[in-house]
Amino acid sequence: MRQRAKHANDSLTRLIGYVDALSVWVGHAAAWLIAFLTALIAFEVFSRYVLGRPHDWAFDASYMLYGTLFMLAGAYALAKGAHVRGDLVYGSLTPRQQAALDLFLYVLFFLPGVAALAFAGYTFASESWAIHEGSPLTPDGLVVYPFKTVIPVAGALLLLQGIAEILRCLACLTSGAWPARAPDVQEVDLEELQQRTRGERETAG
Repeated sequence: MRQRAKHANDSLTRLIGYVDALSVWVGHAAAWLIAFLTALIAFEVFSRYVLGRPHDWAFDASYMLYGTLFMLAGAYALAKGAHVRGDLVYGSLTPRQQAALDLFLYVLFFLPGVAALAFAGYTFASESWAIHEGSPLTPDGLVVYPFKTVIPVAGALLLLQGIAEILRCLACLTSGAWPARAPDVQEVDLEELQQRTRGERETAG
């Protein structure tokens, strides 16, 4: 019986890992949009103020790039436990209590809200594709239906990651410990600070 429970918990952990890996991969891929957005804004500033040739499409492109980055980062942030929570109260709970609270909130609030987002986003995107919608903000604006397609895609990824978080809660309720999250990159200045602190301690010792 105990071996069967351990096997089920291992299967849950592997499934959670697959979903986490997908969310992290999408987040890392979307992060490259920061480079494109930075290059676009730099180009437009140069073109507008140095060459005297502004482009109407630059504003449309910039908010689409930023919006895509923001939406696709949602599942990544959830996979890394980076969303805002009340840590003052939450941190004082045991892992099983945390898992029970998370499970309740995910089922009651998260799943219905994100499912509604994905469904509404699909409706917006399909209507936009049907009329080949263009941006109303600028003359001869860029098409927006590819951008609106990101809404249901991001909603589906967030929903999938939410299901993985529910499985993570169930695994914690079973074992009494949270399944480990995959390691990720850290800020360069944080790594340098840790290395410097370690070096100072070794020197002092």
